[in-house]
Amino acid sequence: MLELGKPGSAGTERGTRPVLADGAVVATLQASNWKERATATIGDQEWIYAKQRRQLTGRRSQDPEGTARCSARQVSMWKGGWDVDLEGTVVEARTASWWRTTHRYLLDGRTVAESGTTGAWNPRPTLTVTDELPLHQQVFLLWVELVVRRRAEAASAA
Repeated sequence: MLELGKPGSAGTERGTRPVLADGAVVATLQASNWKERATATIGDQEWIYAKQRRQLTGRRSQDPEGTARCSARQVSMWKGGWDVDLEGTVVEARTASWWRTTHRYLLDGRTVAESGTTGAWNPRPTLTVTDELPLHQQVFLLWVELVVRRRAEAASAA
């Protein structure tokens, strides 16, 4: 299970969130609080996550700007559904629980990942994944969950 840690915890710098797998840091995420933008470091690779037009995108830092290896596009505002393209593999994100803003990620009708939360006062996203998805795709899905939760919090506060 992947878990997005608290900023500055697990030996990361202030403002950087660790991505934990069974308590061990496997990646870091520097997410903007004001924009839907982040930089992830996964091993020796740096990934840039951003909102482009109406979709969330992910690319390696050395890829040309405007390209995307991973992307997520909301297909239903009312049902909370997303279509996520993970380097050519389309995964459907469907709402698992309205109360907790959790998703089930489906590939050809079978579940490949499920989101959740940890913590009570400041819930942080988690992702339980089968071993079919590489780590960089899992981290992208975790960032998508962070963005979706922030959007839901902003909508409920308005």
